[in-house]
Amino acid sequence: MSSDREADVLAGKKKILAGGYLALAGFVLLLFASRSSFLYPCNDWNDANSYFSVGKALFNGKMPYRDVFDQKGMYLYFLYGLAYLISHTTFAGVFILEVILAFFDLAGICRILSLYVKKSTALLMSPLVLAVTVASYSFYWGGSAEEICFPFLIWGLYFSLDYFKNRYPDEAMSYKVVFGVGILAGVVANIKFTVLGFFFAWMMCAAFSFLAKKDLAGAVKGCLIFLAGMALPFVPWFLYFALNHGLYEWYWGYVYINVFVYSDLNGEGPGLAERLYTLAKLLYWLIRTNAIYFSFLIPGVFWAMLGKKKKWLARFHLPALCFFLFLGIYVGGSELPYYALPLAVFTVLGFALLGRILERACGRIFADTGYLMKITGQNQEKRGVCLRYMIPALGVLMLGGGIVLAFSVNIPHMKEKKEDIFLFQFREIVEQTPDPTLLNINCLDAGLYTVCDIVPNCRWFQTQTLLIDDVVEEQERYIREGRTDYVIARDYYPEVIWDQYDLAAQAPWKQGELEFNYYLFRKKI
Repeated sequence: MSSDREADVLAGKKKILAGGYLALAGFVLLLFASRSSFLYPCNDWNDANSYFSVGKALFNGKMPYRDVFDQKGMYLYFLYGLAYLISHTTFAGVFILEVILAFFDLAGICRILSLYVKKSTALLMSPLVLAVTVASYSFYWGGSAEEICFPFLIWGLYFSLDYFKNRYPDEAMSYKVVFGVGILAGVVANIKFTVLGFFFAWMMCAAFSFLAKKDLAGAVKGCLIFLAGMALPFVPWFLYFALNHGLYEWYWGYVYINVFVYSDLNGEGPGLAERLYTLAKLLYWLIRTNAIYFSFLIPGVFWAMLGKKKKWLARFHLPALCFFLFLGIYVGGSELPYYALPLAVFTVLGFALLGRILERACGRIFADTGYLMKITGQNQEKRGVCLRYMIPALGVLMLGGGIVLAFSVNIPHMKEKKEDIFLFQFREIVEQTPDPTLLNINCLDAGLYTVCDIVPNCRWFQTQTLLIDDVVEEQERYIREGRTDYVIARDYYPEVIWDQYDLAAQAPWKQGELEFNYYLFRKKI
């Protein structure tokens, strides 16, 4: 019994060390890759600041969609609200959130790699998968909805690969797994539902696995269990909006706006052939701009599809996941750099292939303890362990950090100073007013709500990129009525602003390749 306990203790220590390694890797990589990190003066990305403002409003008693409008899902705002509780005026909480999510990314990546290579190899290589992902152009500035969806996709991919590699066709898909992946899909549906194409393909292939056994009842039962799991994450928000008489606002703000207004699916649009051509051309450019992970993704997916004596469904499920994920993201016609990040989930397969090659080529050197003992001496076991594990782990962390430093578009922004950024220049003026209120026009949230710790007091607190008249008309009404103490505008502003406001400051700002002028107006006394 004592030997069993010792084995359990040793196994526990190994898990703690492995978890610590992955957590450290997530921290190091995001420290350089995300502008939420304390190495950057601020994260001035409009989208991330919009999520932060809505999350802040949620935790200050305001209802998203009805009282403050943005069109993403509730779990995104809830997580950003938790980040706001950590720090009201910085993205320190968002950075902590990103590191926690990165840990779950890496844990899932490690589990996937372990399906193909030794556990030690999988653990060692996992940070490199995340490194090429966060160093890519599609990672963008950090804190995107796609980044928050990533661990749910990783674990969904793991359960699919595990089943079709190790259990299909001998065993039926476990209903517990189906239910669990349904929960993952439900959370993603409440963050950004365009990513749901992945989970549609996942359940489709799971249903096919039952049908391949001529088990129609099992396929139907599996689909119902999946939907039950998917419904579970909706329950808290259904209750929240029902109790606050806001179910319609929830539907209108998240479903109707995204499906029928933000995308072009409701319009005539291009024909099928033209749309397919456009998607193919788009994929080509995505591969070019994100070559850092597509160079692993493409050979990895093809390799995982190959193999002797594989059933057709074991080969089909991977391209199905890839295709429907891509289709769900881009079929609406919108395209922005960070949309492509979920596609990087398949990058892990390229590293699985690389791990197989390295194990075969270097197995005798790195897996043979006797060889290490010859180097370090028979009585220097600790030094041998250090060489075998700690030094390679340190080398991987340095390599991962080097990849981010070499390829991330964010690195040059580390040199920026707060005093040179318009947000902090404007903050000095805004803070002269006790409990100030603010309206952000002609762009998404520029970040002044964040640095000044202002809770939006208008529904259209920022200018949305939506083809509806409500936004501009309502914002001009706010300005005519002098609803806020300050107005921040980008590039232009309505003439009506001079009736109630004076220009307090203006400043140029460069965002990527674009240059803007920001204006701060203060209400007349």
